[in-house]
Amino acid sequence: MDGRAKKRVESEEKYHAEKRACSSPGIRPASSSSSEPPEVPAESASSSSDHHTAELHMADSSSSVRSERGSLDGSSYSDGGDEDDEIDPYPYPGADQRQCYSYRGEGRYGYFPSTEKMESLLSSLDYDAGSSAHLAALTDLCEMLSFGSEESLVNLVADSFARSLVRLAGLESNPDIMLLAIRALTYLCDVLPMSAAAIVNHGALPVLCAHLTSIEYLDVAEQGIQALEKISRRQPVPCLRAGAIMACLAYIGFLTTSIQRVAVSTVANVCEKLPTDCSSFLMEAIPALCNLLHYDDSKIVETSVVCLNRISANFLDCPESLDDMCKHDLINHCVRLISSCCQPSVSQTMSIDLMRILTRLASGSLLAFKELFQLNISTMLKGILETTDNYHIMFHSLRGNRNDSQVHEVLKLLTQLLPYSRNKEKGLEFVLAKEKILAQEPNFLHQLVKDILPILIQVVNIGASPCVCYGCVSLIESMVFLSSLETLLDSIEGINFSGFLAALLKRRDNHVLSSSLKTVQILLERHYAAFVGLFIKEGVVYAVDALQMPENVTQFMPQAIQPCRAPRSESAGISIKKDSKCFCHVFDPRDSLSSQSGTCAVSEEAVLDLAKQIKSTYFKTVMANSETGLSDILQKLKISCSNLDDRVENNSKRDFCAQNEEYLARILMQVMEILNGEPLSTFEFIESRFMKSLANYLSNGVYFQAEVDDSDLENHFSVIFTRFRTFATICLLKSCQHWEGMLLKLLVRKLLSALATFDDFPIVSSLSYHHRYSYADIPCRGYTINPCLRVRFVSEDESVSKEYADNVLAVESSSSFDEIEGILWPRISGKQSGQLGESTGKGVGETGSKHSGGSKAHEDTYLAEECTEEMTPCQEHKKVIEFTVNQEFQHSVAEDASVTDEELVTCIRGSRSVSRVNGHDASPKLLFYLEGEQVDRRLTLFQTILQHQLDVESDVAVGPKFWSDVYRVTYKRIEHKQSVPKSSPTTGSKVTCERTLLSWPKHPFFSCILDGTLPCRLDKSKSSYDVLFLLKVLEGLNQVAHRISSYETIKAFANGRVSNTDDLKRTVSTVPRHEFLSSKLNEKLEEQMRDPLSASTGNIPPWYSRIMAVCPFLFSFETRWKYIRLTEFRAPRIQENLSRRWDSSIYSPNSGNNQRSHTGNVARKRFIVDRDCILDSASKIMSSQIYRDSILEVEYSGEVGTGLGPTLEFYTLVSREFQKVGLSMWRGDHSYVTTKEDSDSGHVVASLGLFPRPWSETRSSSNRISFNNVKNFALLGRIIAKALRDGRVLDLSFSKAFYKLMLQQELDVYDVQSFDPELGRTLLEFLAIVYRRKYIESASGKNAGTGSDLLYRGSRIEDLCLDFSLPGYSDYFFASGDNPEMVNIANLEEYVSLILDATIGSGISRQMEAFKSGFNEVFPLKALHIFSEDELERLLCGEQNSWTSDELLHHVKFDHGYSSSSQPVISLMEVIQEFSWDQRRAFLQFVTGAPRLPPGGLASLNPKLTVVRKHCNDSTDMELPSVMTCANYLKLPAYSSKELLRERLLYAITEGQGSFHLS
Repeated sequence: MDGRAKKRVESEEKYHAEKRACSSPGIRPASSSSSEPPEVPAESASSSSDHHTAELHMADSSSSVRSERGSLDGSSYSDGGDEDDEIDPYPYPGADQRQCYSYRGEGRYGYFPSTEKMESLLSSLDYDAGSSAHLAALTDLCEMLSFGSEESLVNLVADSFARSLVRLAGLESNPDIMLLAIRALTYLCDVLPMSAAAIVNHGALPVLCAHLTSIEYLDVAEQGIQALEKISRRQPVPCLRAGAIMACLAYIGFLTTSIQRVAVSTVANVCEKLPTDCSSFLMEAIPALCNLLHYDDSKIVETSVVCLNRISANFLDCPESLDDMCKHDLINHCVRLISSCCQPSVSQTMSIDLMRILTRLASGSLLAFKELFQLNISTMLKGILETTDNYHIMFHSLRGNRNDSQVHEVLKLLTQLLPYSRNKEKGLEFVLAKEKILAQEPNFLHQLVKDILPILIQVVNIGASPCVCYGCVSLIESMVFLSSLETLLDSIEGINFSGFLAALLKRRDNHVLSSSLKTVQILLERHYAAFVGLFIKEGVVYAVDALQMPENVTQFMPQAIQPCRAPRSESAGISIKKDSKCFCHVFDPRDSLSSQSGTCAVSEEAVLDLAKQIKSTYFKTVMANSETGLSDILQKLKISCSNLDDRVENNSKRDFCAQNEEYLARILMQVMEILNGEPLSTFEFIESRFMKSLANYLSNGVYFQAEVDDSDLENHFSVIFTRFRTFATICLLKSCQHWEGMLLKLLVRKLLSALATFDDFPIVSSLSYHHRYSYADIPCRGYTINPCLRVRFVSEDESVSKEYADNVLAVESSSSFDEIEGILWPRISGKQSGQLGESTGKGVGETGSKHSGGSKAHEDTYLAEECTEEMTPCQEHKKVIEFTVNQEFQHSVAEDASVTDEELVTCIRGSRSVSRVNGHDASPKLLFYLEGEQVDRRLTLFQTILQHQLDVESDVAVGPKFWSDVYRVTYKRIEHKQSVPKSSPTTGSKVTCERTLLSWPKHPFFSCILDGTLPCRLDKSKSSYDVLFLLKVLEGLNQVAHRISSYETIKAFANGRVSNTDDLKRTVSTVPRHEFLSSKLNEKLEEQMRDPLSASTGNIPPWYSRIMAVCPFLFSFETRWKYIRLTEFRAPRIQENLSRRWDSSIYSPNSGNNQRSHTGNVARKRFIVDRDCILDSASKIMSSQIYRDSILEVEYSGEVGTGLGPTLEFYTLVSREFQKVGLSMWRGDHSYVTTKEDSDSGHVVASLGLFPRPWSETRSSSNRISFNNVKNFALLGRIIAKALRDGRVLDLSFSKAFYKLMLQQELDVYDVQSFDPELGRTLLEFLAIVYRRKYIESASGKNAGTGSDLLYRGSRIEDLCLDFSLPGYSDYFFASGDNPEMVNIANLEEYVSLILDATIGSGISRQMEAFKSGFNEVFPLKALHIFSEDELERLLCGEQNSWTSDELLHHVKFDHGYSSSSQPVISLMEVIQEFSWDQRRAFLQFVTGAPRLPPGGLASLNPKLTVVRKHCNDSTDMELPSVMTCANYLKLPAYSSKELLRERLLYAITEGQGSFHLS
């Protein structure tokens, strides 16, 4: 409040300096710089201007008012309403100061002048009063109007004052009186808007315009412009007829920039509501407005565009006037500005108005139509469509009654550029004239179609809204109608255009269907020979037939071609959405939503008739026989797949037989050869049933049938294991070919193409969603920023009390059913009484006490206030709680000499928050039902309700009704017999496998094959399910390809086909991970996450979560990371982003809501740490419960720096502490000394990455060391999880095997090679010898001796003198069964198994359990399972790649004295590129606080790395560079040479580490 009070005092002083009359003693006449004029906001200036008119005054001053009244960072407080409701649009300095006087205790509404005062002022303004009286009265009147309000000036007679003021404003003999009179008119019109009519009636407009058309006094003219701006808001038409437009524009070049903005704003107000007979007033203004488009000031340009947009709308029915507008080079100006609008610094809304101008000109002017093509407008529109944020495609086109998106306007302009005379009733002559121009200039159309057609197809494919989709399809129809065959073929080269049309014919919207059918009709009518074959191959023929005969769909077509989610009617042959909106007129050049008022020209009957006509005319012969029209390859493939299905069904009833499997393998080989032969279309691929057949073959018939019998589980596994190896051999390992030539790659691409044709995963948009605080009963009673759903919980059990069945509770939409059960169960079980919704148990009570007063709460508040005083203004309203953690431990369990096993277990389990994170400390006690259907407990309440609504209706938007409806959720107790689910076939129960070599059958993808289903609730009846199932299998096969290859090689060595163990190491080419990316699903998820509701609350439709859990490889790394941050980290991030918008005292104790917790603001917890005790400090920080849901910040004891830089360095220092020798955490650290003195000797060297050091469970003497080891791993887990949650980078290098352990994947002998290659290779060779021995014994029927086939590199196993201890760890002894002292050929297998168990099994199990436990305290580790090992390393450790000169110049900002061409900058770039790897790390840590860049490299650094000139007093060459790490800000002196710069920079980054001080 102190800061805001000071602002108001400054405002009062400013007012008195500006508002005195120019003849006042000691004050010179007002100049143009003495008054700040109004400014047009970019939003108003460049908006569609059809809805926002009067407020086109420029609002820079209003934004500053908001900054003064809100937080110091420029944000404002809100009570939960829209942010726009708080804008104070005062257009000039006096306006906001006037409001200040309302705080001086002069009444609720400010200054209240008496009637006598009014009469006195009015009499002083009489003509005979004299100049002195006039000046005094005008001065008093101006001050009274400045600080008054409409309520306080009820006694003021506007008409009387207006008459006198207008007369004095024309008193040219006294400029001071004129100035004050005009100023008074300005204030009068502002405080009493209705007085504008009286001012106009008394002739003010001619007087004001005269001062502008013949300027004698510049300050009088500027004040006159401000007065006109006020009057034009209420009286635009009189201003127009009085010549106000040209009066404002006549001498605009002589005015200051701020007054120019007001002048253009006045013109925009006048153009708001133009009468029909005003063309003469407007045409003379067009040259001046076009000239303003060259100005440098963006606000002037934007407002000029608004003016021209409104003028063009008025001339829409006057082609002559539109032609006249084009003669002033308006088209060229607009095209130039549209190109500049692609820059992020220019408002995107201005391009919308520019395109509206071009659309109107092209709709009525042939000159404009031709000039647009001459300017190559298609290339510019293509660039806009390619760079436009797809968010506008989805949500800014008619959804929520908005049609102002950039994409929408591009489509409207393209509609005018593609004249379509077919079925045209209105304006046919003009359309034919356009077609004639295109016929005369064929290059115009060719270039347009080639540029735009592929982009339109892409827009439709990524899931555009129905309106935009129809716009694109109708434009494609126009292009097909106008283009020649050569133009079409050139434009669709590389595009499956026929498949695109087939996909469109699956849509349910009659507009899209009608336009698509017309396109098909045109192509068949004009280019039958070129397209009929493609239409057969891609399924267009059958899609048309399906519209007429849905009962035959299953005979001809897969489900993909059937109308989606449409209830079929016996009386209709097509299922079209009945309530679809009309889009016939939405792309009309007029701005009105004509779709609401115009007559729809498309009906369901018309669509059916058109489909019938196309079928009878062009497809009659094709459809005569169901098999006619099927290509040879499709028929051949269908026969082969049918044979495969029959054989699989027969063999599934028998025991495993090698001959049967060989026969099946030959059939599968035939099918694969067909796929790899003649090109196969997506339709043929789907229609062949290959996907179902392959899935059924791999799963041994389980894919089509029920679960396998437990008694046959072992045989089931053997069959699947054999078939998978066969399939892998065919797809991946048949030859040592590059991945580009693999059949696996072909299958993946075919499956992804098929997946792109399905529309089973729609984007759900939210309508009119705003961030608001709402009160929630569940799961935490209090106010939340997440929206709440209204739910009535009803019990189905007679034994359960229905006391609360009538209560409608507010439940957070993101609540899980586990959380809901946690609230309901205590009341159902009778353990807690009270009304449901009044209390939520202990957790809520604790939260309430924290806010209602307790010692802890007071302490935190005190520390927060104390810390805030040290913060910069932009941080004032971020809650920061400071803790000091550099004291000694009060008690350390590590110092206890006696540590029991129970304490180890306790350390592994972690704190009570683990159960909170995992959420399953007990089995479910309740079953929940929504509308009679049991809910999936893995979904949130929002996802469950959304899924239910989409099952009923395919097109669902989350609007107000979604939140206002009351949902009935029933529940009942779970019986004991229901709580034990039937176990599914797995490899770990009854079936055992060779653990050392066959860990890959325990991979999730192999479990899917065994069960014949995906581990998620997706509709198995849909073809998209088949695609996802096979993609899951193929991606898993790609992961384990080298393991399968090695296994087969070992088998070959055992059988004697391979004699040299060197052949065991085989290199297998695998398909890169990016080949599995589904661009369509990825774009859809990106769109969904941009939806306001999803982006604010993390509420994602359930199908995305299910696909992400099963097939995360379908999405890009960046998209998956966004998804994790949105769904797992949403609460702290969202609340942090919104904390500036909400008043933290809205629900203060004084408001009467002190019993309710307010969870809106998330604190930034600041801890003071000691550099000498980093690990101890980190342990204390992470042991605190308060750090988990807050942003962690660090300040070092004795240093002044705080914020991002010190925090990043804290994580770097902690990372290095974990790598110190003496902690005994990692392989390579053989020290048992854990004292601080000996632990500083160095760091563990692990060139292949860190991996946990094995610890024997039998060593009792190392119990205390083991406890410290486990405790450190738990701390490491917390540190890594917290770094991920806060977006920090660690300086740790883990091995690939450790990342696999983090992802909870099982390791095997192949993984040992990733961190200890020599040990891994030796174990692999030992296993080959073991398998060779077993093969010899099975063949000969007797024990194998020590023959030459059982030698290890020429030596007998016994001669190696190996004992039963872990290699490299002489104190780690194995407890062998028969307890031999040495290893021999007989116990070699046991020896290998013991080594593997110690290295990757039980020897590291306690460490990894502790790590996972610590990690889960922050957020669930399972959330990271959607990443690969390489991606996880990238998330944790960022980037360490070298930088090219282009990257440096593109991603480094130069400012404050430097540019990219400055010599010191050039030298700096060269020096950085010449840095070694260690020097580059040191430079990064010096500048940013971390030696590594975040994922994405320099481009992702936020803030951007900025280099500025450091100004020095005398000797520049003696100064050192300095940095501001929180802003990534390098202050570099202008050194005289490159060598000197290198020397000083290296000295700074070497000696400047380890402290943060003022620079």
